[in-house]
Amino acid sequence: MMMSYHVGEAKGQAEEKASNLMEKASNVAQSAKETVQEAGQQMMTKAQGAAEAIKDATGFNK
Repeated sequence: MMMSYHVGEAKGQAEEKASNLMEKASNVAQSAKETVQEAGQQMMTKAQGAAEAIKDATGFNK
């Protein structure tokens, strides 16, 4: 009787660990996604800034 209790307890702990790992992996994936989106956003902003600078320099912005 005692043995099956320990097996159940160990199984519960293993499932909890697996669930924690999945959560951590999900968090890592989410933050990586956000980092990529931010980098993309910064590149767009820089590209727009560069385009404006070129227009200013060539007189197209008037």
